[in-house]
Amino acid sequence: MAKSYDVIVIGAGPGGMTAALYASRSNLSVLMLDRGIYGGQMNNTAEVENYPGFKSILGPELGEKMYASATQFGAEYGYGTVNSIEDKGEFKLVHTDEGDFQARAVIIATGSEHKKVGIPGEDEYGGRGVSYCAVCDGAFFKNKEVVVIGGGDSAIEEGLYLTQLASKVTVIHRRDQLRAQKILQDRAFVNDKMAFVWNAQVKTIEGDDKKVAAVTYVDKESGETKGVPASGVFIYVGIDPMTSAFKDLGILTEAGWVKTDDHMATSVPGIFAIGDVREKDLRQITTAVGDGGIAGQEVFKYIQSI
Repeated sequence: MAKSYDVIVIGAGPGGMTAALYASRSNLSVLMLDRGIYGGQMNNTAEVENYPGFKSILGPELGEKMYASATQFGAEYGYGTVNSIEDKGEFKLVHTDEGDFQARAVIIATGSEHKKVGIPGEDEYGGRGVSYCAVCDGAFFKNKEVVVIGGGDSAIEEGLYLTQLASKVTVIHRRDQLRAQKILQDRAFVNDKMAFVWNAQVKTIEGDDKKVAAVTYVDKESGETKGVPASGVFIYVGIDPMTSAFKDLGILTEAGWVKTDDHMATSVPGIFAIGDVREKDLRQITTAVGDGGIAGQEVFKYIQSI
């Protein structure tokens, strides 16, 4: 028989841990399930400078502090990859590679993942110059030259943001024109800190084994290999929600994001979603924590009503 809880939180990043804190503090039995170590993407973040209460803190250290807080009222933590959820009405059956679990409410906090370019140096310099979030890491590159890879809305929005900090922002795009909205393109083209490399296939991210130093690319018209000096590389070639396990619930958008209302509730009663997995604009530790607090309170209200 599946072990039963009041609430199962799928994902133990900042949102999931906050939801577990709020739910367990309301005297609900809570299980946090994650396929890896708690903390989520914070474990891959060298320094966090935009989380209230800390001038600067290592990502893994912030994860440890959140975990201690999340489990202080009895929330349990377990490893497991969730394969699917069955809606059984007043309870939900969560199928994992470690067995089945049952709960009256489920909070989906599985997050999203950035698409990678898949070139040499990308993984090697992750957290040491390679980033997927200008808001998170842009401040580390004040008065330095950086490269943005991509040509869509995110790439140009983040590139414009970086011009407030970096001395120069070079956008490398594989086509001969941007895909971003025209208003963003107009702003970018008149910004004297932005430069553009067109028809380029990014080849490698180079460094000195400690930090990024340059990006090399192939000019698709001439076939030449060229380089751009850079202290940081910001990659925006897409982002994918981690929601394949929930495709049969009817709660996903066409792009795979979970759609919720302002109470973090999905269209299925008793199933909530928070953080980066939601259809939203800003994906930050702070926004995930806010979602988690709301969902932790809402599951209490939901359980009280059934």
